[in-house]
Amino acid sequence: MATITEPRRATRRTFQTKLLIDGQWRESLSGRTFETYDPATEELIANVSEGDASDIDLAVKAARKAFDSGPWRKMDARDRGRLMNRLADLIEQNIDELAELETLDNGKPISESRNGDLPLVVDCFRYYAGWADKIHGQTIPVRGKYFCYTKREPIGVAGQIIPWNFPMLMVAWKWGPALAAGCTVVLKPAEQTPLTALRLGELALEAGYPAGVVNIVPGFGETAGAALVAHPGVDKIAFTGEGRTAQIIMKSAADTMKRITFELGGKSPNIVFDDADLDAAIEGAVLGLYLNQGQCCCAGSRLFVQDTVYDKFVDRLAAKVKERKLGDPFDTATEQGPQVDKAQFDKILSYIEKGKAQGARCVAGGERYGDKGFFISPTIFADVKDDMAIACDEIFGPVLSVIKFSDIEEVIQRANTTDFGLAAAVWTRDIGKAHAVADRVRAGTVWVNCYDVFDAAAPFGGFKRSGIGRELGEKALDNYTELKTVTVALD
Repeated sequence: MATITEPRRATRRTFQTKLLIDGQWRESLSGRTFETYDPATEELIANVSEGDASDIDLAVKAARKAFDSGPWRKMDARDRGRLMNRLADLIEQNIDELAELETLDNGKPISESRNGDLPLVVDCFRYYAGWADKIHGQTIPVRGKYFCYTKREPIGVAGQIIPWNFPMLMVAWKWGPALAAGCTVVLKPAEQTPLTALRLGELALEAGYPAGVVNIVPGFGETAGAALVAHPGVDKIAFTGEGRTAQIIMKSAADTMKRITFELGGKSPNIVFDDADLDAAIEGAVLGLYLNQGQCCCAGSRLFVQDTVYDKFVDRLAAKVKERKLGDPFDTATEQGPQVDKAQFDKILSYIEKGKAQGARCVAGGERYGDKGFFISPTIFADVKDDMAIACDEIFGPVLSVIKFSDIEEVIQRANTTDFGLAAAVWTRDIGKAHAVADRVRAGTVWVNCYDVFDAAAPFGGFKRSGIGRELGEKALDNYTELKTVTVALD
């Protein structure tokens, strides 16, 4: 593995740290700020204005005005699409700077930020720009002398709360369908990674979005997030994060009957049969778990390998993982950066200790890497049992559990023995077997002989405790529209 050296800094030296409310950058009403750190060096990047309930109130009122009586409501749908394309243009023009800022604040390797996240951000905005003037209803042949039709109208003000693992991409996933549908938004970025959302706010203003259409209030979940959920002026809450927070949001949103959508966690089964292309399956297992330091909701953290190839597969996988390059996230050769912050770092290390204590066999990693920054060696546990903590709980880090199975009926049953149902994958040359697994595994996305393939057109979301509703694709527009039926007497 590479030696950790002093990470290079992003070329941008000044950062937007204020709140965006009603088209203006302003300090929080309280004057309070919070710190955001570089997880590779543990050094302070900037102090960011800390929004709370009073700032959320101003932002919601601005969004409400822009929706109810502002120019956004009167804007032609095609003009909304042009604005979205203009924002995509500006992101492309600033793509290197944005990638560096994402790497600085989040810690992910620059190769992932620049070549993975940012192209998907641009594609998402362009995809929904194309939908802006194609959201329509139907005519319905009802009985009697009536003309009946439906129309889809924007739901109103959308409160959006996003996580820290893919900060810019989560902005795109939330803004894209909301703005295409004609909603206005109040966004609360994660307190660990606020900087790229604020920079996108600058670009949205530069693109020409009217005041109040896009509002951004950094802060903490207990204050800014809770106030956004409880505010009576918000029509809908979209949240991506962990299940316990979603339960709190769901209970609070019930008081005002807000529409809600959740994209939550996972403990995704990645199933390798003995007839698979094992080289491809190993590559897929590495991508499926270690992308973004394992901080992916759909990470293939339960790797089921058929018993006839289990030992050989584990040995080859461990050798592959031990070659992974950790270090300076601004080095283009780096494959794994630091975890996002100390809390996540400590949580992951605690699960590694649980795995060892419960009898799993650690065949790679299993410890901190280096003495500066929140780096953890990519870790593999073999001989994992279904009831071990590392096989049951979402760790959200570079810790892979490899589990042995014997036949298709057994592995499908064990794959479904979880409260989660976000994603799954199957590796086999038998197309019938692949379809059988895809049909019976309870997950919102199933990849066959691939992993982590995303497209703005393909819906993404989970069964069971992994969420409510779908992100991306045409289905995401349902999250931000209401269906109205109009019936007209013809005589």
